[in-house]
Formats: sequence, C-alpha cells, structure tokens
Amino acid sequence: MSETPVTSPSPAPVSTKASVANRPHGGLGDAMRLWWDALPRPTQWVVGFPLVVFIALLPVLNLPVLTTVGTNFGAVMAQFGMYALIAIGLNVVVGQAGLLDLGYVGFYAVGAYTVAILTSPSSPWNQTGDGGWLSRDWAWLAALPIAVAITALSGLLLGSPTLRLRGDYLAIVTLGFGEIVRLLADNLDDVTGGGRGLSQVAYPRIGISEDNTNGVFSAGASSGTLNSGVWWYWLSIVLILGTLVFVGNLERSRVGRSWVAIREDEDAAEIMGVPTFRFKLWAFVIGASIGGASGALYAGQVQFVNPTNFNVINSVLFLCAVVLGGQGNKLGVILGAFLIVYLPNFFLGRTELFGIPINGTEIAEFRYLFFGLALTVLMVFRPQGLIPVRQKLLTYGRELYVTARRTVRKDAA
Repeated sequence: MSETPVTSPSPAPVSTKASVANRPHGGLGDAMRLWWDALPRPTQWVVGFPLVVFIALLPVLNLPVLTTVGTNFGAVMAQFGMYALIAIGLNVVVGQAGLLDLGYVGFYAVGAYTVAILTSPSSPWNQTGDGGWLSRDWAWLAALPIAVAITALSGLLLGSPTLRLRGDYLAIVTLGFGEIVRLLADNLDDVTGGGRGLSQVAYPRIGISEDNTNGVFSAGASSGTLNSGVWWYWLSIVLILGTLVFVGNLERSRVGRSWVAIREDEDAAEIMGVPTFRFKLWAFVIGASIGGASGALYAGQVQFVNPTNFNVINSVLFLCAVVLGGQGNKLGVILGAFLIVYLPNFFLGRTELFGIPINGTEIAEFRYLFFGLALTVLMVFRPQGLIPVRQKLLTYGRELYVTARRTVRKDAA
C-alpha cells in the first residue's frame, strides 16, 4: 500500500515593502527612508512630484526661515544644485561600490576645463569664434556632453590600472590624481591659462531681452526674483532628476546588486562569480562622468575657471557631503550637499540669531572646523549618516532566513 506523499504548504509570500514598513527604526532618517520604501512606485511619483516643485520654487518663495542674509539665496541654491550633482556621482563610487576616492575633484576639474577650453576666448582651442564648429549661443549645451565623455574617458584611464588596489592605497592614488589635474591646469599656461585661468566661458544664451541683453543665464542677470542663480538652479534640478533616474535604474539592476556585494565583501563577491574589477570600473566611469557634468555646470555658471577652485579641500568637502548625508542613499547625499553649502551661507552677514548677538561672517569662516566636529560626532553616534541606506542584500537575506525558520517550525508542528 503506497503512501500518499504529504507536501507541506508553501509559505505565504513575504511582502518586502510590508516587512520594511513594520521593521523597527531608530531615528528620523530611518523613519523617512522606511516610509518611502514602503510606498508603491506610482505613489512615490505622486508624492515626489509636488515635493520637487516646492524645492524648485524655494528661491522664488524666499521663505524667511531659509532665506540667506549676506548673499543671494538664488545663488546659494545654484551652488547647492552643483554640489548635489557632485555628491550623487561620488556616492556611486564611495556609497554604492565602496571605493574610497579622495581625488574626485579631479573629474570635476576635467569637466570644467573641457567646457572652458572649448568656449573661452582666452583659450587657444576656442571653438566659438570665426572658423569654430560651436555656435556661440548653444556652445555650452554642445560642450556639456563632450565634457561628460572626456571625463568618463579620464575615469576609464585612471581606473583601469588602479582599481585592483583597495582601501588606503586606492585613496592615495585618487588623491594624487586630483593633485595632478590641478598642477597640470596651473602649469599648462598655453592651454589652460595657468594661474590666470580662462574667462568668458560660454553659457546658455536663452531669454535675451531689453533688460537682459545677454540672457537669463548670464552672471548678474536679474529680473525681479528670477536672477541668474535661480535659472542655474532650475537647470541643475533637471540634470539631478535625470541623473537620479539613471542611477536608480542601475541600483535596481544586476549592476547595482553587484556594487552592493562588492561594498559589503569584495572577496566573497568574487568567489560567488561577480566580476568585481569590471563592476568597480563601471562605478568609477559613471561617477566620473557625473562629476564632469557638475564641472561643466560650474564653468558655465561662474564663467571663469582657474586652478585654485580644484584643491584637496573641495574634494574633502564633497566626501563630507556623502558621509554626512548617508553613504549609498541618493536622497541622503543630496541632504548632505545642502548642509555643506547652505550652513556657511546661512550665517554669513548675520548679526544676531534668535536674539543672540553673533558675528555671522566670522562663524562662516570657521566652517571647516564645524564640519570636522560635526563629522566626528556623527561617526560616534550615527556612523551610517543622517539618512542611512537600507542594506538590501542583508535585509533580503534576513527575511529569507526568518521565512525558512517559520516553515521548518510549521512542518515540525
């Protein structure tokens, strides 16, 4: 007499979003992240769009709580947009793939100098004059993809021989790359202008009128509350949104899963068949290209490029934005970039705060000291940053382990 095999009931599917929503959290950043992860993707778009519109209108609204006193708030937000784009690119390298890059300012400089060399009248390779192949009105927009491509190529050339290094060794190599780029820009007088720099860099000539004869993107252009800083801020938001969509799709693909595996344990990832060198090189090239886009944004916005703006201190500030906001979290690093840019400008020019007399200008000059203290405190009490990333591989592994234990107990009962 044959026995009918008894099949155990299949375990109920575990809802990832539900489990994420019910998981205990330990702070405001965790609560925000878990709440956002629990929303369906269409709901995220519905909630996110009004938020993006509100953020875009901040320079126009001039909210008393946020508006800066000593400098134009639109210019501050334009600088924030540029730093946010830098932070997103550096987050791909440091936060996603776990590669310590201390010379990211080098890619920033390559993007800025590419636009300046192609469009500045002071450059011997200027392509906007007679006989050039760039239209003067659209020179910046045409030079932007060129800057991205050249910066990506520089990332490929740097990463190919160096990404087999790890940890401190890779940090030293990237730090040297940033300094080499700065020194080349300072010494190649015939091409980069040396210490004099390159002036009159092209910018989008849009919105030309009697009030703004050079267009709304020209430095100093103003029409009521819509000055040039506001327009550059809006342009940076467009670039940031496009970059976020691109990077977000990568994170949800095999590439993103490979980056997380490499970040958590590179040796284990390689044993499991992940081609670690190839995916690290991808992260390096993608991060470099985003850095080149931010450099092109800087060159067009300031319309002047010189080597002093691409020093090690700026590279450390970029890394501070990533660490402060939360490595691996795109929205977290944007918040970190906002704090890095906004806080010094918030104190600049203020004589009192909440009724207490202060010297805001002197406080702003000690920003590096304050950022250092803030990072020290953060590393002690919250090393994962203000808005930490959810460790996807570890989270899914834990859910699988809990589900397996429940199934075994049910079968035993």
